[in-house]
Amino acid sequence: MSLPRNLYRSSRPLTNQSCLLAPRAPPQRRFASASDPSPGLSGTQNNAFNRERQAVKQHAADTSDLWRKLSIYVVVPALLIAGANAYNLWNEHWEHWEHMPPLEERPEFPYQNIRTKSFPFGNGDETLFWNPKVNHHKKDEE
Repeated sequence: MSLPRNLYRSSRPLTNQSCLLAPRAPPQRRFASASDPSPGLSGTQNNAFNRERQAVKQHAADTSDLWRKLSIYVVVPALLIAGANAYNLWNEHWEHWEHMPPLEERPEFPYQNIRTKSFPFGNGDETLFWNPKVNHHKKDEE
């Protein structure tokens, strides 16, 4: 090393006033400090942009947690209750149909099963969504 640099390095502790003062206490950790507005950010990173980004991330985490809890604790029980209700209504509907007369004995009104030409599928009389358990067409009376 050069002589001026060695002299500077050796004289530096003598000119520094901090060695004459009492030694500082070791830094203590603050666990619940109100003075730090944005934990995790320090120095040049602690600016308005980064604080806003951190607030947006925290808001997104809180919102996604809320919707996850709503999905689990509200939607699932509501679907179970709605499914049980639909099952009961379905059974009541078919119990009602058991008390009705057979399809062949029910009257057919003139506005039901109007056919101007045959369907191009099946036997030509049944619609695409024909269900033989609930639909009946009396062709013999025409």
